[in-house]
Amino acid sequence: MSKQPHKNNLHLEEQEDWSAFIKMTDGGPRYTVDDAILAMGFGKFQYFVLLYAGMGWVSEAMEMMILSFIGPAVKSDWNLTSQQESLITSVVFAGMLVGAYSWGVVSDRYGRRKGFLVTAIITSGAGFLSAFAPNYIALLVFRCLVGLGLGGGPVLFAWFLEFVPAPNRGMWMVIISAFWTFGAIFEASLAWIIMPRLNWRWLLAVSALPSFLLLVFYCTTPESPRYFCLKGQKGDALRVLEKIAKQNRKELPLGALATDNEIELQGKNIPIEGMVSLPASRDGDVAPLHPPPKWKDSDMGVLKSLLLLISPKLARSTVLLWVVFFGNAFSYYGLVLLTTELNNRNNTCNHTKVQSNKSSDVDYKEVLITSFAEFPGLIVSALIVDRIGRKLSMAALFFVACIFLLPLVVHQSPRITTILLFGARICITGTFPIVFIYAPEIYPTSVRSTGMGVASAMGRIGGMICPLVAVSLVQGCHQTAALVLFVCVMFVAGCCVMLFPHETKGLELTESVSSTKNEKPNAVKHQEP
Repeated sequence: MSKQPHKNNLHLEEQEDWSAFIKMTDGGPRYTVDDAILAMGFGKFQYFVLLYAGMGWVSEAMEMMILSFIGPAVKSDWNLTSQQESLITSVVFAGMLVGAYSWGVVSDRYGRRKGFLVTAIITSGAGFLSAFAPNYIALLVFRCLVGLGLGGGPVLFAWFLEFVPAPNRGMWMVIISAFWTFGAIFEASLAWIIMPRLNWRWLLAVSALPSFLLLVFYCTTPESPRYFCLKGQKGDALRVLEKIAKQNRKELPLGALATDNEIELQGKNIPIEGMVSLPASRDGDVAPLHPPPKWKDSDMGVLKSLLLLISPKLARSTVLLWVVFFGNAFSYYGLVLLTTELNNRNNTCNHTKVQSNKSSDVDYKEVLITSFAEFPGLIVSALIVDRIGRKLSMAALFFVACIFLLPLVVHQSPRITTILLFGARICITGTFPIVFIYAPEIYPTSVRSTGMGVASAMGRIGGMICPLVAVSLVQGCHQTAALVLFVCVMFVAGCCVMLFPHETKGLELTESVSSTKNEKPNAVKHQEP
């Protein structure tokens, strides 16, 4: 179906979409985007998409890990106070908080590709300019812009998800999460090499390179066929699917491409009324005299998009997801900080002098080793997510993390403390990819990026307040209170996971809120004929 250059004069795009639907009501074979993706499998095309989205994840991990290296260096060079040093990290999270929601809305309204294009431009540009910041205020502005760009990370996650077959979606979403760990390890390695020999400006400049790579290969990326279908551009969606089939050396299913809404309408035997033959379009389709508007979920404003997240069909899942994202980020960043805080707690609280003449190499080595501790968490989540399901996997990991932390309510030896913290970090690291799998699966295409963005924003809030609430308690010699707080947050997050209304393992993605299952199981049964 050819694309019309203008949308006036009887809205030809809408006419073509509606007439295509009329043609399919005669009982001919049809298939959805999910059917096509499943038929073509995970092949050469998906590997490219995996590498591209993974590069975005590497970029975000590097820009986050760099905060632990440049803060002390900038403080020393510019004679900053501790509060000024902390603000360098806080402005990044503040930018991510704004970006997490904003880029989700942009990608839902204007396309996934436009969403991650703008974020890559902002992240790479602001990241590189940070290396040339002439003063403290300029550095804060540039790092806040970096955070704004990093807030678009969930857009790449949602984009990748929409090309993955449903049966093994969980495994591949865990695999893409491994790119974060690789980025963290790579950043620690760069810091180990660059910081002792050059300075923090060089580290900032080199760390911006992965974002530039996203721009270099942007022209080779396709738009999501789900997004095209949602916007009524089935011709464009079909062209993307044909490209996937060609690269994977597979065949598309027989029949015509249909959206979830069209199949739902035909399943309800809705009569087609008010149809007359108008002059055929260039494709020979017959258009209705009064073509219906495009599907109501496909062209929404910012406020409407947000309101749909708390509509009756999605409200319960949305609120629970916000709590889980908050608890996940609060726990993860807290455990990273507590790894050193708890080991130094005895010296600090007993007013003994702490050795401060460690070499820089030792400090970077410790960060590097800590980053390697995340691999077991990814392996565990990859093994269980498609076997026991998303909900049980997340809940089990949250509760086991609580078990690891409980002994730390009282003081332990440094070795036991490290073992317990690493065990807890393995569990929390394992929950991260699973919740990033589950979140886009519970939302329809029309609000998927927006839902992911808002949930991610809740996680950013958890990351922002974690050092202020939990770590400060340890520094104030209140280890018991801090650990009880962490255990409570993880336990509440685990309980919220158990309250999610749906298990999404192996389910097809939906396109609109109207085609989403009701969150009350009995309501679904009541509507069945």
